[in-house]
Amino acid sequence: MIYQGIIFDFNGVLLWDALLHELSWRAMALKSRGFEMTEQEFALHMHGRPNRYVHEYLAGRSIEGQELQDLIQIKESLYRDLCLENPQTFALSPGAEDLLDALANDDVPRTIATSSERTNLEFFREHLNLDRWFDFTQIVYDDGRRPGKPAPDMYLTAARNIGVTPRHCVVVEDAISGIQSAHAAGIGCIIGLGPAASRARLLAEEGVATVIESLADFPRETLLDHQ
Repeated sequence: MIYQGIIFDFNGVLLWDALLHELSWRAMALKSRGFEMTEQEFALHMHGRPNRYVHEYLAGRSIEGQELQDLIQIKESLYRDLCLENPQTFALSPGAEDLLDALANDDVPRTIATSSERTNLEFFREHLNLDRWFDFTQIVYDDGRRPGKPAPDMYLTAARNIGVTPRHCVVVEDAISGIQSAHAAGIGCIIGLGPAASRARLLAEEGVATVIESLADFPRETLLDHQ
């Protein structure tokens, strides 16, 4: 089947920045509860999750209003500083530019559905030249107006923004919560992305068609029938 559009998760897919997020969340966990997050916590309660969820998880309580906004900005400021201090990491992931160029050349509808908030999205836009491939009015991000992943809302909105029904969309995701979100949204083809060690874990998630190690391995025939 040739699908009609594609939605990318951002962090961990177009940008391999997991270590930088983990470092910033380690600092926030130490500040919030006195000890760092474990690898299991990162997998279940950080990767793919919106800021509010992680801050409330660490605090063990609901957080609202200005307190939440202040915590979000502290964490994301730490993260952005780490990005600028690590230019070898703060770059589009292997294969991303070539794939995005091919999609743009064929005018394939495409967008991003990310748990990042607006400040980070503008930061990525400025430093990673995202306007080259994406219409920013179509990107779905954590603006507090809809439930975050694993709820289906972000992917349903992203599919609507590019004018493609969910069952005719491809989604590329690296996080369990994101895969669950895409599946709940009725996405037609879900592609997991991660190192070989995570292949079995990603394939075990309902709805995953295949797992690739980088966007250089993306099966272009799913969207580009002449490739």
